[in-house]
Amino acid sequence: MIGIPIGWVYTNAGEWLIHKYVLHGLGKNKNSFWSFHWHEHHRESRRNDMLDAQYTRPLFRGWDAQTREVAALIASAIAHAPLFPLFPFFTATVWVQHWRYYRIHKRAHLEPQWAREHLPWHVDHHLGRNQNENWCVTHPFFDYVMGTRHRYVGTSEEASDLERRRQRRSAPAAQAEPAAATG
Repeated sequence: MIGIPIGWVYTNAGEWLIHKYVLHGLGKNKNSFWSFHWHEHHRESRRNDMLDAQYTRPLFRGWDAQTREVAALIASAIAHAPLFPLFPFFTATVWVQHWRYYRIHKRAHLEPQWAREHLPWHVDHHLGRNQNENWCVTHPFFDYVMGTRHRYVGTSEEASDLERRRQRRSAPAAQAEPAAATG
C-alpha cells in the first residue's frame, strides 16, 4: 500500500518535469513532436481565456494537440505496465493519475470557470504573465517543492491585466463610433 503515496508523488513530479523540460523545453521547437503543447494548446488557451476548443472535438479525429496528449499518456501507461507484477499499488496509482490528469486537464480547458475555482495554479500557468512557472496540473505539490508556484488568479496583477484587455477590446469600438457618425 505504500506504493499509493509513492505513485502519487512520482506522478506529480513527473507532471512537473515533463511539462517544464519536454512540453515547454522541447516543445518550443516547431519541428518537435511536443510542439503541439506550446504552439497550439498555449496559443488557444491564451487567446480564449483558458478555453481550448480542441477538447470539444472527437478524440481521434486527427493528429492534434489533444490526440498527441492522449498518445503520450497511453505510451507512458504502457511503459509502466511491466512494473505491475512487482509494484501493483504503485503502478495502479500511476495509471489512475494518468487518467485523472487527462480528465482534469480537459475539463479545465472546457470549463474555465471551474478551472479558476478548482485549478487556479493551472489557470496561473496559462494566463499569468509568466507561462514558465506553475508546471503542475492536477495538484501544485511539486511547484511548491521546486519554488515555481506563483499566484496570478485573484491578484492585483490579474486585475490590471483584465482591465488592460477590456480597454483594448473596447478601443476599436470607440474609434469606429466617431467614424460612423461622420460618414
